[in-house]
Amino acid sequence: MKISASIYSDKKRPLVEVIQDLMEHQVDLLHVDCNDDLSVFDDIKAIRTMCDIPIDLHVITAKPSKYYQLLEENPVEYITFQYEDLEEPLEIPESITGKKGIAVITPTDVSIFDDYKNFDFILIMATIPGQSGGKFDTINFGKIRSFRNQYPGKSIHVDGGVNAEVSFILRNMGVTSSVSGSYLFNASSIGNALMNLQSREVESHYMVKDFMIPLNESPVVNESDLSLKSVLEAIENGKLGFTLVTDGAKLTGLISNADVRKGLLRHLDNLNDLSGKELINQNPTSVNEEDTALTLLQMIKKSTFPIMYLPVVNHQGNAKGIVTFVNLIKGEL
Repeated sequence: MKISASIYSDKKRPLVEVIQDLMEHQVDLLHVDCNDDLSVFDDIKAIRTMCDIPIDLHVITAKPSKYYQLLEENPVEYITFQYEDLEEPLEIPESITGKKGIAVITPTDVSIFDDYKNFDFILIMATIPGQSGGKFDTINFGKIRSFRNQYPGKSIHVDGGVNAEVSFILRNMGVTSSVSGSYLFNASSIGNALMNLQSREVESHYMVKDFMIPLNESPVVNESDLSLKSVLEAIENGKLGFTLVTDGAKLTGLISNADVRKGLLRHLDNLNDLSGKELINQNPTSVNEEDTALTLLQMIKKSTFPIMYLPVVNHQGNAKGIVTFVNLIKGEL
């Protein structure tokens, strides 16, 4: 996951010092907030003389068309317009280069992206826009999942309340880029903050249930409907390589691609003898929905075998959802 440094969050130093510091620490992107202020492009011109770090421009305006000529004259690598402020159609000319995105605040549903399917990404504002140092609203974990499901080929950027723990969760969820402002510049050094944002060691304030895939979005087969066909359909439709098995609300086990493969090998001579129940791993490693992100990490580290996914249960042993690590592993490569 790329870190986009919000350059105006440093109120104490001149721009040239801020950019120099970010250059020395090899930050991925420079996030430039433009609250309907055309003079921002003076800073963009100045930045271009200092470095070649990609610019991530976020424009909040009712009239985006007044920015088009400036964007043609001063190309940026990422350009985002704030959805809620628009008072005219957002019709960006093809002559404007760079990846294009639409930004939404927490109350706005990600389905508005239907009108911007030709754009490259969505920027999810997880705190109040323009309010530095806000706390990440956990509702946005659900919005990220929803957007990923609806638009699997598009990128997700996040701005607001990104600290070390939130950064770990976002990486796990497959977020492409996160904006960091007050966390980055209020740390003892930018280097320490960047290290924390990219570290696997995190302090915990969020619980697993805040960012898990909930049960209603997870592959599940009830024991009463268990058959080889129902198992294969659940694994195929879930696209995660496994399915949970429940008895009512209770988690009774898990069936993975590997479990199916082993079952087929045992019954190659007569597949009709293969029952769904013998495929079940009845003792899968699981995590409690009220465990913290730190507890989750410690569990993974102590495991003697690689963990790609975990069922999530409550204190009664009822299935509540799943946590997968596919996106996190991709992001760490």
